[in-house]
Amino acid sequence: MYDDKITQSETMNNQAAPGKKSWREAMRAWTHPRVMTMLFFGFSAGVPILLIFSSLSLWLREAGVSRSAVTFFSWAALGYSFKFVWAPLIDTLPLPVLTRRLGRRRGWLLVAQTAVITAICIMALTDPAGGEQSLVVMALGAVMLGFSSATQDIVIDAYRIECAEEKLQALLSSTYIAGYRIGMLVAGAGPLFLASWFGTSKGAYNYLAWQYSYLAMAAVMLVGVATTLLIPEPETNRKNVEFPTSHYLRFILLFACSAGVFAATFFLSGDLVKGLKDSLALDHPGHTKLIGFGIETVRLGAAVCGALATGFFLTMLGVADRPMVRRTYIEPVADFFKRYHLSTALLLLALVGLYRISDIVLGVISNVFYQDLGFTKTEIAGIIKTFGLFMTLAGGFLGGMLTVRYGVIKILFAGALLSSGTNLLFLLLANVGDSIPVLTLVIAADNLSAGIATTAFVAFLSSLTNISFTAVQYAIFSSLMTLLPKLIGGYSGTMVTAWGYPWFFLATTLMGIPVLLLIWLAGRRLR
Repeated sequence: MYDDKITQSETMNNQAAPGKKSWREAMRAWTHPRVMTMLFFGFSAGVPILLIFSSLSLWLREAGVSRSAVTFFSWAALGYSFKFVWAPLIDTLPLPVLTRRLGRRRGWLLVAQTAVITAICIMALTDPAGGEQSLVVMALGAVMLGFSSATQDIVIDAYRIECAEEKLQALLSSTYIAGYRIGMLVAGAGPLFLASWFGTSKGAYNYLAWQYSYLAMAAVMLVGVATTLLIPEPETNRKNVEFPTSHYLRFILLFACSAGVFAATFFLSGDLVKGLKDSLALDHPGHTKLIGFGIETVRLGAAVCGALATGFFLTMLGVADRPMVRRTYIEPVADFFKRYHLSTALLLLALVGLYRISDIVLGVISNVFYQDLGFTKTEIAGIIKTFGLFMTLAGGFLGGMLTVRYGVIKILFAGALLSSGTNLLFLLLANVGDSIPVLTLVIAADNLSAGIATTAFVAFLSSLTNISFTAVQYAIFSSLMTLLPKLIGGYSGTMVTAWGYPWFFLATTLMGIPVLLLIWLAGRRLR
């Protein structure tokens, strides 16, 4: 289906100048079996994340757990941000029996989905009101859920790219995103409705109600398991290099040691970092947030450097096989720069890192904005969450159709233009105030454009990967695309305080202009 060595010219031509399809051909593409497969996989991927965040937070608060302890559980989702670290393991390590019976992708999918179900069951069978030991077990279950869910995402992304030709990637992306949103809706609202129906509330906590609710979510994950067992393994021309069993065991040891050094450096430095931030904050009270950001950045950098140094020295000492380490961690990055050359590769990475900056930075403060205008929780839930979800799904399907007909680059540009331009509608809402019709208009335009942009962007990222390193390269891209926007988004509240909402919305619109320039340059280079 794909040639193992994708030449640069072939990749560029496929991205920038695909043949224009008729509307009938675009509609016919929806009947492809892989398109519906990604709907179910998207659902399976969307369920776990809210079982760590919103649903779990409400459960813990009802059980009487302190707010500070509740927020610590958000760390369980760190696996989503660092999944590129162990994505090479997914591309490299075969699984005993499963790889031979199911194939590399389906075998890892079954393991990840089984781990997700197991983690949800561990959480369901643990009462957080049972004391400190129960909270520890609950935290371990949440961490397991975060990492197993991130692993599932890695394999699904790789499967999506490998299971069909490039012209179908936009439709695969749109159905995956639709399924993901539906899964998030089920996991976000389902446990709350079930827990209330089984009879629990903030004033009358009932552990069994939450237990049954989470067990129901574990049962929902069987949709993903059934899909994994029913679909075929992707047929690719990728060459899987086999190593002796001892090499795999040594490689796992190397990874475990490096991960242990990272965790130890990051978490054991907590007290030292806190003391340093408190001390510097007293000396520079006007720069508390900036000081905290700088110190945390240094802390994270030190942990990463410690892990890299550990891996390097253990490799030099022969703990792991050098050719295996090179193929697993170095070749995926080197391949990207080799295919596109340095200048084009850096341009593409800049585009990946900045494409979503306009909507992510605004999205961080959006709920606060709605509340400040005077909208009620019911109005926010009904219009922004429910109606907004349907508009996002519509945008995703429309983006898939347009991308199939007109090509990735054109719709990538249109999506970026719409995403930044619709931010100007928030200026209108800020001036009008709590007007339901205007809010509906803003949410419709914003979510529709976000659906179009996201679908085209995911298809674009898929086209950048080499079939020989699918999981690794896509994991790097997906981590990079939210890194800078989220860092800047952390200061959105500070921007609003300093500038006010109108100037903030104007600033987020202007953030999209460099993205348009990058897309235009990328289109010229890829042609």
